[in-house]
Amino acid sequence: MNFRTYALPVMAVLGMGAAVYTVRTSDRDLAAAPPIAPPSPSPFERQIAGAGIIESRSENVAVGTAVSGLIVGVAVQEGQKVQRGDLLLRVDARSLEAELGQRRAELASAEAEVARLRALPRAEDVPPLEARVTTARVGLEDARAKLALAEAVSDKRAISAEELVRRQFAVRAAEADVVASEAELAKLRAGAWAADIALAEARTTAARAASERIAVEIDRLSVRAPIDGTCLQVNARAGEFAVAGSSAPLVLLGDLSVLHVRIDIDESDAWRFRPGSGAQGFVRGNSQLASPLTFVRVDPYVMPKRSLTGDTLERIDTRVLQVIYSFSADALPVYVGQQMDVFIDSPSGRGKQ
Repeated sequence: MNFRTYALPVMAVLGMGAAVYTVRTSDRDLAAAPPIAPPSPSPFERQIAGAGIIESRSENVAVGTAVSGLIVGVAVQEGQKVQRGDLLLRVDARSLEAELGQRRAELASAEAEVARLRALPRAEDVPPLEARVTTARVGLEDARAKLALAEAVSDKRAISAEELVRRQFAVRAAEADVVASEAELAKLRAGAWAADIALAEARTTAARAASERIAVEIDRLSVRAPIDGTCLQVNARAGEFAVAGSSAPLVLLGDLSVLHVRIDIDESDAWRFRPGSGAQGFVRGNSQLASPLTFVRVDPYVMPKRSLTGDTLERIDTRVLQVIYSFSADALPVYVGQQMDVFIDSPSGRGKQ
Protein backbone atom coordinates (compact mmCIF):
# COMPACT_ATOMS: atom_id res chain seq x y z
CA MET A 1 0.00 0.00 0.00
CA ASN A 2 1.09 3.56 -0.60
CA PHE A 3 2.71 5.41 2.41
CA ARG A 4 0.63 8.45 1.72
CA THR A 5 -2.49 6.46 2.39
CA TYR A 6 -1.51 5.98 6.09
CA ALA A 7 0.26 9.33 6.68
CA LEU A 8 -2.85 11.40 7.37
CA PRO A 9 -4.43 8.98 9.92
CA VAL A 10 -1.09 8.57 11.71
CA MET A 11 -0.62 12.35 12.02
CA ALA A 12 -4.14 12.69 13.33
CA VAL A 13 -3.51 10.07 16.04
CA LEU A 14 -0.20 11.73 17.02
CA GLY A 15 -1.89 15.16 17.27
CA MET A 16 -4.65 13.76 19.42
CA GLY A 17 -2.12 12.18 21.74
CA ALA A 18 -0.18 15.42 22.06
CA ALA A 19 -3.37 17.29 22.91
CA VAL A 20 -4.30 14.75 25.58
CA TYR A 21 -0.80 14.97 27.08
CA THR A 22 -0.89 18.76 27.14
CA VAL A 23 -4.26 18.83 28.87
CA ARG A 24 -3.18 16.22 31.43
CA THR A 25 0.06 17.99 32.31
CA SER A 26 -1.40 21.51 32.44
CA ASP A 27 -4.42 20.60 34.55
CA ARG A 28 -2.66 21.28 37.87
CA ASP A 29 -3.28 23.67 40.71
CA LEU A 30 -0.74 26.48 40.46
CA ALA A 31 0.82 27.65 43.67
CA ALA A 32 -0.13 31.18 44.67
CA ALA A 33 2.61 33.68 44.04
CA PRO A 34 4.13 34.96 47.25
CA PRO A 35 3.25 38.59 48.03
CA ILE A 36 5.88 41.21 47.34
CA ALA A 37 5.62 42.27 50.97
CA PRO A 38 3.88 40.46 53.82
CA PRO A 39 0.55 41.99 54.84
CA SER A 40 0.45 44.29 57.82
CA PRO A 41 -0.66 42.52 61.01
CA SER A 42 -3.44 43.97 63.10
CA PRO A 43 -2.46 44.78 66.70
CA PHE A 44 -6.09 44.61 67.87
CA GLU A 45 -8.36 41.64 68.55
CA ARG A 46 -11.24 43.41 66.81
CA GLN A 47 -10.40 46.06 64.31
CA ILE A 48 -11.64 48.21 61.49
CA ALA A 49 -9.28 48.12 58.53
CA GLY A 50 -8.99 51.06 56.20
CA ALA A 51 -6.68 52.68 53.70
CA GLY A 52 -5.29 56.02 54.78
CA ILE A 53 -3.64 58.73 52.74
CA ILE A 54 -1.07 61.00 54.36
CA GLU A 55 -1.78 64.71 54.45
CA SER A 56 -0.09 67.70 55.99
CA ARG A 57 -1.38 69.20 59.19
CA SER A 58 -2.98 72.03 57.18
CA GLU A 59 -4.57 69.54 54.76
CA ASN A 60 -2.50 70.55 51.73
CA VAL A 61 -3.36 74.16 50.85
CA ALA A 62 -3.73 74.60 47.09
CA VAL A 63 -2.53 78.13 46.31
CA GLY A 64 -3.72 79.84 43.12
CA THR A 65 -3.93 83.36 41.76
CA ALA A 66 -6.87 85.71 42.16
CA VAL A 67 -6.13 87.40 38.83
CA SER A 68 -5.24 85.68 35.55
CA GLY A 69 -2.02 86.80 33.94
CA LEU A 70 1.49 86.01 32.76
CA ILE A 71 3.82 84.62 35.42
CA VAL A 72 6.96 86.76 35.52
CA GLY A 73 8.74 85.12 38.45
CA VAL A 74 8.63 82.11 40.79
CA ALA A 75 10.32 82.58 44.15
CA VAL A 76 10.09 79.05 45.60
CA GLN A 77 10.85 75.45 44.75
CA GLU A 78 9.71 72.02 45.93
CA GLY A 79 10.71 71.23 49.48
CA GLN A 80 11.38 74.85 50.42
CA LYS A 81 10.01 76.02 53.76
CA VAL A 82 8.10 79.29 53.75
CA GLN A 83 6.45 81.50 56.31
CA ARG A 84 3.09 83.17 56.07
CA GLY A 85 3.35 86.21 53.81
CA ASP A 86 6.44 85.04 51.91
CA LEU A 87 6.36 85.64 48.16
CA LEU A 88 5.61 82.52 46.11
CA LEU A 89 5.26 83.94 42.60
CA ARG A 90 4.46 87.15 40.74
CA VAL A 91 2.03 87.81 37.89
CA ASP A 92 2.74 90.56 35.35
CA ALA A 93 1.62 93.92 36.80
CA ARG A 94 3.17 96.43 34.38
CA SER A 95 -0.10 97.88 33.13
CA LEU A 96 -1.38 98.36 36.68
CA GLU A 97 1.91 99.91 37.78
CA ALA A 98 1.63 102.46 34.97
CA GLU A 99 -1.93 103.25 36.00
CA LEU A 100 -0.80 103.57 39.61
CA GLY A 101 1.72 106.22 38.56
CA GLN A 102 -1.05 108.18 36.87
CA ARG A 103 -3.33 107.90 39.93
CA ARG A 104 -0.58 109.03 42.25
CA ALA A 105 0.08 112.07 40.05
CA GLU A 106 -3.62 112.93 40.23
CA LEU A 107 -3.48 112.54 44.01
CA ALA A 108 -0.47 114.84 44.24
CA SER A 109 -2.26 117.43 42.12
CA ALA A 110 -5.38 117.26 44.31
CA GLU A 111 -3.35 117.54 47.50
CA ALA A 112 -1.47 120.54 46.09
CA GLU A 113 -4.80 122.22 45.27
CA VAL A 114 -5.99 121.75 48.87
CA ALA A 115 -2.71 123.15 50.18
CA ARG A 116 -3.01 126.15 47.84
CA LEU A 117 -6.53 126.92 48.98
CA ARG A 118 -5.60 126.59 52.65
CA ALA A 119 -2.58 128.91 52.16
CA LEU A 120 -4.70 131.77 50.81
CA PRO A 121 -4.33 134.69 50.88
CA ARG A 122 -0.85 134.97 49.46
CA ALA A 123 1.14 137.72 51.18
CA GLU A 124 2.08 139.32 47.87
CA ASP A 125 -1.58 139.56 46.78
CA VAL A 126 -2.67 141.87 49.64
CA PRO A 127 -0.66 145.09 48.93
CA PRO A 128 -2.07 145.60 45.40
CA LEU A 129 -5.66 145.45 46.68
CA GLU A 130 -4.84 147.69 49.61
CA ALA A 131 -3.40 150.20 47.15
CA ARG A 132 -6.54 149.93 45.05
CA VAL A 133 -8.70 150.67 48.12
CA THR A 134 -6.57 153.73 48.87
CA THR A 135 -6.87 154.89 45.26
CA ALA A 136 -10.66 154.45 45.38
CA ARG A 137 -10.93 156.44 48.60
CA VAL A 138 -8.77 159.24 47.19
CA GLY A 139 -10.92 159.30 44.08
CA LEU A 140 -14.02 159.53 46.26
CA GLU A 141 -12.56 162.47 48.19
CA ASP A 142 -11.65 164.19 44.93
CA ALA A 143 -15.15 163.68 43.54
CA ARG A 144 -16.75 164.99 46.72
CA ALA A 145 -14.44 168.06 46.72
CA LYS A 146 -15.36 168.90 43.14
CA LEU A 147 -19.06 168.49 43.91
CA ALA A 148 -18.70 170.72 46.96
CA LEU A 149 -17.00 173.45 44.90
CA ALA A 150 -19.76 173.30 42.32
CA GLU A 151 -22.48 173.47 44.95
CA ALA A 152 -20.71 176.39 46.69
CA VAL A 153 -20.84 178.65 43.63
CA SER A 154 -23.34 181.43 44.37
CA ASP A 155 -23.79 182.48 40.81
CA LYS A 156 -25.64 179.58 39.21
CA ARG A 157 -24.76 180.92 35.82
CA ALA A 158 -21.07 180.15 36.48
CA ILE A 159 -21.67 176.38 36.27
CA SER A 160 -24.20 174.54 34.21
CA ALA A 161 -26.77 172.19 35.61
CA GLU A 162 -25.30 169.39 33.50
CA GLU A 163 -21.90 169.82 35.10
CA LEU A 164 -23.44 169.74 38.55
CA VAL A 165 -25.28 166.47 37.78
CA ARG A 166 -22.12 164.96 36.30
CA ARG A 167 -20.18 165.69 39.49
CA GLN A 168 -22.95 164.20 41.58
CA PHE A 169 -22.81 160.96 39.56
CA ALA A 170 -19.01 161.00 39.80
CA VAL A 171 -19.32 160.98 43.61
CA ARG A 172 -21.73 158.04 43.50
CA ALA A 173 -19.42 156.13 41.13
CA ALA A 174 -16.44 156.80 43.43
CA GLU A 175 -18.42 155.57 46.43
CA ALA A 176 -19.30 152.34 44.58
CA ASP A 177 -15.65 151.88 43.58
CA VAL A 178 -14.61 152.20 47.23
CA VAL A 179 -17.20 149.61 48.29
CA ALA A 180 -16.07 147.19 45.54
CA SER A 181 -12.36 147.51 46.30
CA GLU A 182 -12.92 147.13 50.04
CA ALA A 183 -15.06 144.00 49.39
CA GLU A 184 -12.35 142.45 47.20
CA LEU A 185 -9.74 143.14 49.88
CA ALA A 186 -11.96 141.57 52.55
CA LYS A 187 -12.57 138.51 50.32
CA LEU A 188 -8.84 138.08 49.76
CA ARG A 189 -8.06 138.37 53.46
CA ALA A 190 -10.80 135.83 54.30
CA GLY A 191 -8.94 133.15 52.31
CA ALA A 192 -10.49 130.33 50.26
CA TRP A 193 -14.20 129.59 50.39
CA ALA A 194 -15.00 126.64 52.67
CA ALA A 195 -17.02 124.96 49.93
CA ASP A 196 -14.04 125.15 47.54
CA ILE A 197 -11.81 123.57 50.17
CA ALA A 198 -14.38 120.81 50.79
CA LEU A 199 -14.63 120.10 47.06
CA ALA A 200 -10.84 119.94 46.71
CA GLU A 201 -10.60 117.62 49.73
CA ALA A 202 -13.26 115.35 48.22
CA ARG A 203 -11.24 115.16 45.00
CA THR A 204 -8.17 114.32 47.09
CA THR A 205 -10.04 111.53 48.86
CA ALA A 206 -11.24 110.08 45.54
CA ALA A 207 -7.72 110.24 44.07
CA ARG A 208 -6.27 108.55 47.17
CA ALA A 209 -8.90 105.78 47.06
CA ALA A 210 -8.16 105.18 43.37
CA SER A 211 -4.43 104.93 44.13
CA GLU A 212 -5.02 102.52 47.00
CA ARG A 213 -7.30 100.38 44.83
CA ILE A 214 -4.64 100.04 42.13
CA ALA A 215 -2.02 99.30 44.80
CA VAL A 216 -4.23 96.50 46.15
CA GLU A 217 -4.67 95.09 42.63
CA ILE A 218 -0.89 95.09 42.19
CA ASP A 219 -0.42 93.38 45.56
CA ARG A 220 -2.92 90.69 44.54
CA LEU A 221 -0.61 89.83 41.64
CA SER A 222 2.06 88.87 44.18
CA VAL A 223 0.93 85.43 45.36
CA ARG A 224 2.04 84.93 48.96
CA ALA A 225 2.03 81.99 51.34
CA PRO A 226 -1.17 81.87 53.44
CA ILE A 227 0.42 79.62 56.09
CA ASP A 228 3.75 78.54 57.50
CA GLY A 229 4.69 75.33 55.75
CA THR A 230 6.62 73.49 53.05
CA CYS A 231 6.19 73.67 49.28
CA LEU A 232 4.96 70.21 48.31
CA GLN A 233 4.46 71.04 44.62
CA VAL A 234 5.35 73.98 42.41
CA ASN A 235 3.42 73.89 39.15
CA ALA A 236 4.27 77.40 37.98
CA ARG A 237 7.04 78.49 35.63
CA ALA A 238 8.05 81.95 34.49
CA GLY A 239 6.46 82.68 31.12
CA GLU A 240 3.39 80.49 31.70
CA PHE A 241 -0.11 81.95 31.85
CA ALA A 242 -1.80 81.54 35.21
CA VAL A 243 -5.58 81.15 35.12
CA ALA A 244 -7.59 82.33 38.12
CA GLY A 245 -9.82 79.64 39.58
CA SER A 246 -7.97 76.75 37.94
CA SER A 247 -8.40 73.36 39.61
CA ALA A 248 -4.65 72.71 39.33
CA PRO A 249 -2.83 74.59 42.12
CA LEU A 250 0.15 76.75 41.21
CA VAL A 251 1.78 75.91 44.55
CA LEU A 252 0.76 73.20 47.01
CA LEU A 253 1.64 74.00 50.62
CA GLY A 254 1.51 71.90 53.74
CA ASP A 255 2.54 72.07 57.38
CA LEU A 256 4.75 69.01 57.88
CA SER A 257 5.44 69.51 61.58
CA VAL A 258 2.69 66.94 62.23
CA LEU A 259 1.29 64.58 59.62
CA HIS A 260 -2.35 63.58 59.29
CA VAL A 261 -3.78 60.36 57.93
CA ARG A 262 -7.19 60.54 56.26
CA ILE A 263 -8.67 57.07 56.63
CA ASP A 264 -11.56 55.78 54.52
CA ILE A 265 -13.87 53.53 56.55
CA ASP A 266 -16.39 51.60 54.50
CA GLU A 267 -19.95 52.64 55.27
CA SER A 268 -20.74 49.06 56.27
CA ASP A 269 -18.15 49.38 59.07
CA ALA A 270 -18.88 52.99 59.99
CA TRP A 271 -21.29 51.97 62.77
CA ARG A 272 -18.44 50.13 64.50
CA PHE A 273 -16.21 53.17 64.73
CA ARG A 274 -16.03 55.15 67.95
CA PRO A 275 -14.35 58.58 68.03
CA GLY A 276 -11.15 58.47 70.05
CA SER A 277 -10.42 54.81 69.35
CA GLY A 278 -6.78 53.78 69.19
CA ALA A 279 -5.23 53.13 65.80
CA GLN A 280 -2.03 51.82 64.27
CA GLY A 281 -0.63 52.81 60.88
CA PHE A 282 1.70 50.66 58.77
CA VAL A 283 3.88 51.75 55.89
CA ARG A 284 2.94 49.95 52.70
CA GLY A 285 5.70 47.65 51.52
CA ASN A 286 7.23 47.25 54.97
CA SER A 287 4.97 46.05 57.77
CA GLN A 288 7.84 46.53 60.24
CA LEU A 289 7.46 50.30 59.92
CA ALA A 290 4.49 51.24 62.07
CA SER A 291 3.40 54.00 64.37
CA PRO A 292 0.52 54.55 66.79
CA LEU A 293 -1.94 57.18 65.59
CA THR A 294 -3.68 59.91 67.58
CA PHE A 295 -7.33 60.65 66.92
CA VAL A 296 -8.00 64.15 65.55
CA ARG A 297 -11.56 64.31 64.30
CA VAL A 298 -14.27 62.76 62.14
CA ASP A 299 -15.58 64.39 58.98
CA PRO A 300 -19.29 63.83 59.68
CA TYR A 301 -20.31 63.32 56.06
CA VAL A 302 -20.29 59.96 54.31
CA MET A 303 -19.09 60.49 50.74
CA PRO A 304 -18.29 58.40 47.66
CA LYS A 305 -14.92 56.71 47.79
CA ARG A 306 -12.24 58.61 45.92
CA SER A 307 -8.91 57.35 47.20
CA LEU A 308 -8.19 53.99 45.56
CA THR A 309 -5.57 51.49 46.70
CA GLY A 310 -5.11 49.75 43.35
CA ASP A 311 -6.28 46.36 44.61
CA THR A 312 -8.01 44.42 41.81
CA LEU A 313 -10.72 43.28 44.25
CA GLU A 314 -11.33 46.75 45.64
CA ARG A 315 -14.87 48.08 45.52
CA ILE A 316 -15.21 51.53 44.05
CA ASP A 317 -19.01 51.80 44.09
CA THR A 318 -19.16 52.43 47.82
CA ARG A 319 -19.32 55.30 50.26
CA VAL A 320 -16.89 55.93 53.08
CA LEU A 321 -16.64 57.76 56.37
CA GLN A 322 -13.42 59.77 56.57
CA VAL A 323 -11.58 59.80 59.89
CA ILE A 324 -8.45 61.84 60.55
CA TYR A 325 -5.62 60.67 62.79
CA SER A 326 -2.18 62.18 63.31
CA PHE A 327 1.39 61.11 64.05
CA SER A 328 4.77 62.76 64.41
CA ALA A 329 6.56 63.59 61.17
CA ASP A 330 9.72 61.94 62.58
CA ALA A 331 8.00 58.66 63.42
CA LEU A 332 8.06 57.15 59.92
CA PRO A 333 9.95 57.72 56.64
CA VAL A 334 6.85 58.67 54.68
CA TYR A 335 5.71 61.50 52.44
CA VAL A 336 2.53 63.47 51.89
CA GLY A 337 0.27 61.67 49.43
CA GLN A 338 1.54 58.22 50.40
CA GLN A 339 -0.95 55.53 51.40
CA MET A 340 -0.86 53.58 54.65
CA ASP A 341 -2.59 50.49 55.99
CA VAL A 342 -4.48 51.48 59.13
CA PHE A 343 -6.15 49.36 61.77
CA ILE A 344 -8.56 51.02 64.22
CA ASP A 345 -9.46 49.37 67.49
CA SER A 346 -13.09 48.25 67.65
CA PRO A 347 -13.55 46.77 71.14
CA SER A 348 -17.04 45.52 70.49
CA GLY A 349 -18.69 44.10 67.46
CA ARG A 350 -21.91 45.79 68.48
CA GLY A 351 -22.93 49.34 67.92
CA LYS A 352 -23.82 51.77 70.66
CA GLN A 353 -27.05 51.03 72.37
